[in-house]
Amino acid sequence: MLDDVIGYLACPYCADGLARAGGSLRCAAGHTFDIARQGYVSLLPAGATGGAGDSAAMVAARAEFLAAGHFAPLAHELTGAVDLPDGVPGCVADAGAGTGYFLAAVLDRWPGRAGLALDVSKFALRRAARAHPRIGAAGCDVWRQLPVADGAAAALLSVFAPRNGAELRRVLHPRGQLLVVTPEPGHLGELIGPLGLLRVDRHKDERLAAQLGGHFAVSARRPHVRRLRLSHPEVAALVAMGPSARHLEAGPLAARLAVLPDPVPVTVDVTLTAYKPRVPVVTHGDPHPAAG
Repeated sequence: MLDDVIGYLACPYCADGLARAGGSLRCAAGHTFDIARQGYVSLLPAGATGGAGDSAAMVAARAEFLAAGHFAPLAHELTGAVDLPDGVPGCVADAGAGTGYFLAAVLDRWPGRAGLALDVSKFALRRAARAHPRIGAAGCDVWRQLPVADGAAAALLSVFAPRNGAELRRVLHPRGQLLVVTPEPGHLGELIGPLGLLRVDRHKDERLAAQLGGHFAVSARRPHVRRLRLSHPEVAALVAMGPSARHLEAGPLAARLAVLPDPVPVTVDVTLTAYKPRVPVVTHGDPHPAAG
């Protein structure tokens, strides 16, 4: 719930801490942010649109697909990769958390930690706020300064999400861990051509190194490759939840899907990379006592 993570949040205007004031969060300077009735708080500065967050339809498709368990093995592997040394305080934060599916899986393994779901989509935040009893959800643009205190996260997740290396480093505890899941060229390969999906950028590794290399060092990297067999409705949900949904029209997509076998073999091909902070950063002290 939101109260579990207020101590990790920071005002997006002045970076001061926030406290609950009735149905709002407020900093000492008086900046106030209303808590939505669905349990999340938007910490986007006034006038900031936050870019193109996932639509209600995209979020609903993601919730449907994930609830069917197709990415449960990936969630299990991600959870097993999280390493929180004793004495490292802070929450588990997910930058670009979507529905909170992966964050909830991690929290199930670490019962003493609170989870902070960060996303720009209000539709995703509504679901993330209910995804786990210890998740608090906050709206923000992950490309901007995150509304999170220095060193507040013992672990950071970035699963199929944008990565702002400098900000991820700032909010991660000096002995914390960043875990990133990125698609490989073979990911959903059976669907890309027939359905006209977006392809994985062939310069992805270079972009990832440019985004994170100056702030983090790789501590482990492992591939995750699985073969799924999906029905046509499941493929439709998979497409509708991803970036390709923004440029595909329903009619042509349905026609293309109709000529594929049912079920369709689909490859999940991603890489899970663990990072440690490369150099210490100056923080303003631990924002929260060590979790039990």
